Amino acid sequence: MILVSACLLGLKTRYDGRSKGKSACISLLAGRCWAPFCPEQLGGLPTPRTAADIIDGNGTDVLAGRAKVISRDGVEVSGQFIRGAEQTLFLARQLEVEAVFLKAGSPSCGLSPTSGVTAALLSEHGYCLLEF
Repeated sequence: MILVSACLLGLKTRYDGRSKGKSACISLLAGRCWAPFCPEQLGGLPTPRTAADIIDGNGTDVLAGRAKVISRDGVEVSGQFIRGAEQTLFLARQLEVEAVFLKAGSPSCGLSPTSGVTAALLSEHGYCLLEF
């Protein structure tokens, strides 16, 4: 079982409500069991929503309370990002996933240039993470 960022599949879960499917990701899923997820939606944020950035750190720092996630209109959404990460971890455990496919550059799912909140939590728990 693979957990997949819903936006990678072309579902309109991105902050701007647009579709950004990744064919490389979809190709790797052929013939495998998978389930889509969106940590920002799981955390209670709507779609569309104002884009957000991690300020003063990375996802690990947000989880530890040393950094914040702030929407570009100035609203702190750290709690929603942490809640979404926790819900994603719950899904990963329940579904006994072998890997998680994540969206590059996301403050939730990105692995580079800095880890997002969900990516950091899943990494702390030993999940195999791939970024697209």
